[in-house]
Amino acid sequence: MTAEQNPAASATEATGVTESNGPQDHDEEAAAATESEADAVEQSDAAGEAPDEDAERVADAPSAAGTKKRRAGKAWALVAMIAALLFVGSAAFAGAMVQPYLTDRATAATKLNVARTAANAITTLWTYTPENMDTLADRASRYLSGDFEAQYRKFVDAIVAPNKQAKITNSTEVTGAAVESLDGPNAMVIVYTNTTSTSPLTKNVPSLKYLSYRLTMKRSNSRWLVTRMTTITTLDLTPKT
Repeated sequence: MTAEQNPAASATEATGVTESNGPQDHDEEAAAATESEADAVEQSDAAGEAPDEDAERVADAPSAAGTKKRRAGKAWALVAMIAALLFVGSAAFAGAMVQPYLTDRATAATKLNVARTAANAITTLWTYTPENMDTLADRASRYLSGDFEAQYRKFVDAIVAPNKQAKITNSTEVTGAAVESLDGPNAMVIVYTNTTSTSPLTKNVPSLKYLSYRLTMKRSNSRWLVTRMTTITTLDLTPKT
C-alpha cells in the first residue's frame, strides 16, 4: 500500500509523532495532577490542624474566665462573711458597753426625782401662814402616805388654832437633799433646811433654825411618797435679845 492509500501513515510521517506517544504524555500529566492534588490535601490538612488548636484555646478561655469569676465570688463571699461577723461582734461589744451606761443614767434620773420630791415635801410640810394654815394638811397630803399622813394631819390639827392666834409665819428653805439609799421602790433621803419663823408676839424678830431630816420614801405607781420622817439635827440660830 502506498502513502496515498494509507492517509494515517502519511500524517504520522508528516508530523513525526507516532500514536503511542499520546497516551504516555497523558499519563505524565495525570501523575502531575495527582501529585498536585496530594499536596493540596496535605496543605489543607496542615491548615486544618491550626484551626483545631485555636478552637481549643478559644474553648479554654471561657473556662479560665469562669474559674476566675468563681474564685472572685468566693473571695467576696468570704469578705462579706467577715464583715458581718465584725459587725455583729462590734454591735455586741457596743451593747455590752452601753447597757451599764444606760442603767447608770436611769438610776441617776431616779435619784434626782426622789431628791426633788423629798425637797418639795419638806418645803410644803413646814411652810405656812396664818391665812393658809387651815389647808396645810390637805396640801401636804399629796406627798404623804400610810400612817405618816395620818400622824401629820393630827399634828397640824393640834397647832392650827395657837399658830393662827399668834399669827406665826413659817418659811422653810431646802439647802440640800441627797439620796442615802435606793432599792427598787424604796428610798432613804436626807434633806437639809433653813427655817425662819416670825410672829408679832416676838416683835417679828425671826427665829432661825437649821434642821435636817431623814425621809423614808416609797414609790406608788409613778409617784414617790413619804412614809416616815425623823429629825436628825436641830440647830437654833435665833439671835438672843
